[in-house]
Amino acid sequence: MIIPCIDLMGGKVVQLVRGQKKALEVDSVDEMIERFHGFPELQVIDLDAAIGTGANDDLVTHVASRVPARIGGGVRTLDRFQKLVAQGASRVIVGTAAFTGDGINRQFLEQLDPARTLIALDTLEGRITVKGWRESLNLTAEQVVRELEPFAHGFLCTYVDKEGMLQGTDLAWYRRLRDATTREITAAGGISSYEEIATLTGWGIHCALGMSIYTGHLSLDELRRMQAGYAVLHDEVALPRLPDPA
Repeated sequence: MIIPCIDLMGGKVVQLVRGQKKALEVDSVDEMIERFHGFPELQVIDLDAAIGTGANDDLVTHVASRVPARIGGGVRTLDRFQKLVAQGASRVIVGTAAFTGDGINRQFLEQLDPARTLIALDTLEGRITVKGWRESLNLTAEQVVRELEPFAHGFLCTYVDKEGMLQGTDLAWYRRLRDATTREITAAGGISSYEEIATLTGWGIHCALGMSIYTGHLSLDELRRMQAGYAVLHDEVALPRLPDPA
C-alpha cells in the first residue's frame, strides 16, 4: 500500500529534512486531502505534539473525519491514545512512549489495544530515535521488533538518516526488518523512486511518502496506478478509497 503523509506543525502542513529543517509549508489541509484522492489511507503526524511544543487537535480531528488515517505524534498516555481513536484514527502510532531509557516500556504498551497500535521504530545512524528524533537510544529496531510484536498490529519504520532528502532509502535495513517480523511494516524516510516502492511492496512492506510527492519528484498519477495494481494483486479491501475532489 502507498500512503501519502500529512505532517502538521503550527496549524499547517509541513515537510522537514531529518526532522529539523523545514523544507516546505502548505496552509490548507483540505488541499492535501484533495490532492491525495485515490489512495486507501493517509498518515498524519502531529509534529508539535511529538516534540512537546503544542498540538494540532482540531486539524487531526478534521482529517480523520474526512478520510481513513493512521495518526501519531505525542502519544505518551492512554488518554491521548484513546482520544485519537475517538477522533477517528484507524491506527495510532506510538513512538517515544514505547520505550524507556534502556528497553521496552511494557507497562505502557500493555494498556493499549494492539489491534489499533503501530509502533514507530524510527532509526538514525542505526539506533532508535525518540522525542521527535532529538534523542537516540542504545537499541536497534532489529533487536526489539520481535519483542514488540504482542503489543502492535505493525511497525512504522522510518530511516531518519535520509528523511526528506530525496536520496533514496536503505533497502537492506528494510529487508532485515521484514525477515525479523511477520507483522505489518510501513517504510518511510528517503523513498524517492518507483523502483524502491516496487521492491518494498514486493516484500510486503507499505510505503509512506512525503517529500517525494510534495515536490513532484514522484507523480501522484503514476503512484495511483501503482497502488491500483497492488490492490488487485494483493486483494486489498480493508479500507475505502479516499474521495475524489468535488
